[in-house]
Amino acid sequence: MFLSKLILILPCFTVWCLILVFLPTMLYYKTYIQGQSKEWVVLVHGAGGSSTIWFKQLKDLALHFNVLLVDLRGHGKSKDIFWQKEYSFEEVSKDVVEVLNHLEIKSAHFIGVSLGTIVIRSIAELDQSKIKTMILGGAITRLNIRSRFLMKGATWLKKLLPFIWIYTMFAHILMPRRRHRESRNLFIKEAKNLKQSEFLRWFTLTAEVNPLLRYFKEKDIPVPTLYIMGDEDYMFLPQVKRLVKEHKFSLLKVLENCGHVCNVEQPEIFNQLSIDFIKKNS
Repeated sequence: MFLSKLILILPCFTVWCLILVFLPTMLYYKTYIQGQSKEWVVLVHGAGGSSTIWFKQLKDLALHFNVLLVDLRGHGKSKDIFWQKEYSFEEVSKDVVEVLNHLEIKSAHFIGVSLGTIVIRSIAELDQSKIKTMILGGAITRLNIRSRFLMKGATWLKKLLPFIWIYTMFAHILMPRRRHRESRNLFIKEAKNLKQSEFLRWFTLTAEVNPLLRYFKEKDIPVPTLYIMGDEDYMFLPQVKRLVKEHKFSLLKVLENCGHVCNVEQPEIFNQLSIDFIKKNS
């Protein structure tokens, strides 16, 4: 009896093992080689987005540097990759470092937006030698009382409502004004490609955010860092202002009439600030 059951199970187990072997295990990435420059720029998107959110940066950056785009696990073209390890900022950061090692990129300049800024800061903690500079747009450096209240509310609702409803609500709260419409709609559109299960996995990372950000606040690492924030990013700008005053390697540029996703709303200024900062610190 046991032998007959084993004979039935073994083929299924073998097929499953073969599937795991042949499934891709590395993030989707795309490179743009400038040709004359040895400098690499790595672009890291936020939760719910994908590498396509950098469409207003790619042309300008590729004129000066080699560019690496990545889709974080569960996002964009990385959404069908099977991940064996748990979701944590450390593991998500290791995913990006793995791509750099695969491409034999020893160090690079990193540009991130929103939750992608936490991933970049985590990479710096994991292997500081990988990062020449950090440019953090719409940076999340601390969750204030309002944002913690929103996260708690989302925790109650996440099993009752489709995740896209919750994400849309967050997008409107973070980017409420009419001039934020383009970036708000872009993020909602990208989030629709995210699976409910992936949303829940990423949402569990929010439990790590405040303890991790508190540690980052207390530890100033010797990496040139440029924060680019919109003056209407009321949820996160005050915390960034306080942090920059305490960190001697950090610089803050505030864009007028601009919200959370400043690379989409003010691309020309964002790009020029980024290019100048990278060249100055290359």
